[in-house]
Amino acid sequence: MKIALPDTQGRLADYTLTGTPIAQAVLPANPARIVYSAAHVVADPFTASDPSGRAAVDWDRTMAFRRYLAGLGLGIAEAMDTAQRGMGLDWPGALELIRRTKAELPEALVGNGCGTDHLDPSDAKTLDDVIRAYLEQVEAIQAVGGRIVLMASRALARVATSPEDYLHVYAQVLAACDQPVILHWLGEMFDPALAGYWGGSDFDATLETVLAVIEQNLARVDGIKMSLLDKDKEIALRRRLPAGVKMYTGDDFNYPELIEGDDQGFSHALLGIFDPLAPAAAYAVNRLAEGDRSGFRATLDPTVPLARTIFRAPTQYYKTGVVFLAWLNGFQDHFIMLNGHQAMRPLPYFTEVFRRSDACGLLRDPELAVRRMKTLLAVHGA
Repeated sequence: MKIALPDTQGRLADYTLTGTPIAQAVLPANPARIVYSAAHVVADPFTASDPSGRAAVDWDRTMAFRRYLAGLGLGIAEAMDTAQRGMGLDWPGALELIRRTKAELPEALVGNGCGTDHLDPSDAKTLDDVIRAYLEQVEAIQAVGGRIVLMASRALARVATSPEDYLHVYAQVLAACDQPVILHWLGEMFDPALAGYWGGSDFDATLETVLAVIEQNLARVDGIKMSLLDKDKEIALRRRLPAGVKMYTGDDFNYPELIEGDDQGFSHALLGIFDPLAPAAAYAVNRLAEGDRSGFRATLDPTVPLARTIFRAPTQYYKTGVVFLAWLNGFQDHFIMLNGHQAMRPLPYFTEVFRRSDACGLLRDPELAVRRMKTLLAVHGA
């Protein structure tokens, strides 16, 4: 099967598809690694609202994708960055998403993003403002029986002046959580407003602050997701975590190595890239459970060039690549996103994502993917 793809000057050249779709597998109840897929949302393309207005979500398609993930045995990281939290999806929309997922998949493994995004950072004057905002979301999520992923706060980054401020805020918020939570260390490459989070820019110093938060609230912490795109920093933290506290990799560049681990430990996963890579994640972790480490790496290593393309700088627009692949693979009938984010990447980005997805077997229906890629090319005049 061939398709003519343009280069950056618009010159067309035939590309021949070579990939074989990844074999289907379902994770068991007790997998070798806990795997959360941070799931995207499907926009309603027929809304009369402007992209800059209130999010219009296609709930049927959004929930169908979550049923697909749960059917593979994957956990769902709900209402987080991949769902365009704070970049199209506001707190009321996130809470509705959390409620619907809990109602439709009551037995699924779900962690729900809990932050302060209903509080404009410019309106946050004190640490108490941030604490109240966190606690409002904690209460709302726990009221529907949801477990919490405690997201980083733009408002806290704005008002905190020292590591001690972070220790104080997290102690107050974690004390209100009725189940152990997953903390979230999100780097500024994903959200520039989080620069200096944990009270400084020096990694060694911020590492000590994070460890202090965990150690002082040990009974309230299940684990921590680290999204700095730096495997050495993740390993440094992983090796110092208290016993029983899990590391969830959020490194969309180095996940095969980090999940496989070494003789001193391994990482579980909570990854945006495991939205488009869901079948590869399920198959690979099953291979790991069978002791087939080479099969695990043979499945995931070829996906890394695709992940690095999807998450290339500016990294916060990786959601565009995630939803593009969902469209190519038939999980939605259109390539429209909340906040108009389908326009946040150029055409060469999409052609490269197409090629790399084919190369690692992630186009589950190649004929459909080719038809849809041709549609996108036509929109761009190719």
